[in-house]
Amino acid sequence: MTDSPRPDTIVLVHGLWMTPRSWEGWVDYYGAKGFTVLTPGYPGFEIEVEALRENPDIIANLTVPETVDHLASVIEALDAPPIIMGHSFGGTLTQLLLARGLGASGVVIDSAPTEGVRVNPLSQVKSLFPALKNPANLHKAVGFTAEEFHYAFTNTLTREESDKVWERYAIPAPGNWVWSYGLFANFKPGHQETWVDYDNDDRAPLLFIGGGEDHIMPPSVNKSNAKHYKKSASLTEYYEFEGRDHWTCAAPGWEAVADHALDWALEHARTAPRTTPAADA
Repeated sequence: MTDSPRPDTIVLVHGLWMTPRSWEGWVDYYGAKGFTVLTPGYPGFEIEVEALRENPDIIANLTVPETVDHLASVIEALDAPPIIMGHSFGGTLTQLLLARGLGASGVVIDSAPTEGVRVNPLSQVKSLFPALKNPANLHKAVGFTAEEFHYAFTNTLTREESDKVWERYAIPAPGNWVWSYGLFANFKPGHQETWVDYDNDDRAPLLFIGGGEDHIMPPSVNKSNAKHYKKSASLTEYYEFEGRDHWTCAAPGWEAVADHALDWALEHARTAPRTTPAADA
């Protein structure tokens, strides 16, 4: 242990079919508590939602390694390890970042699984079917219709409420990611790009948060993912919010999720000495 202060920076990692805009409520909420809040987008996602819809090639050609490298570069530029939180596939990316030794603590919310999690509930299959129904989607950016989005993301909202969310936040996702790291990753030989060393004893503490009504990443997926870390000496815990769907980070009552995530991350954060930028030669 060191006498360095608790983390004062939070890095929020968005998931698929979303951009950093999806964290806008959390940025203000944590900012009001005195934290510096960063919401790095995937490479090329610096433009707005509307622009990404107009030019989905940026999305279609994206790879996981370049995304992890990009996020890691943001975190490594900080003067002290931050709290890292990720939603959905952002949860996968957060696990990959923690596996690199980054972060003071991590929280993954409705996380997509890393390699080796073999639980695929029917609601997940139905949610991902729009991307998986056509092999041609492997090389495309694939979006949800408003109806499909309502089932996969916002099933606890009314259709009218869901449509407003879809209009403001939803973009296509790289079909290759859904195919390669979704239902079929575990059928490929060797380690894939979403593999982590579950037995790593030098990883920052990690909390999984599941939503009881989540269709696309149900609690069973998150529980299974968390259990894969059981042999590691590094702390891993699971917590479930009943009645919450995949849009839990912005659906009514999201503040309770944000509070629980932050309280846990601060309580269990490991600290490290702050660095001072080298003086110019």
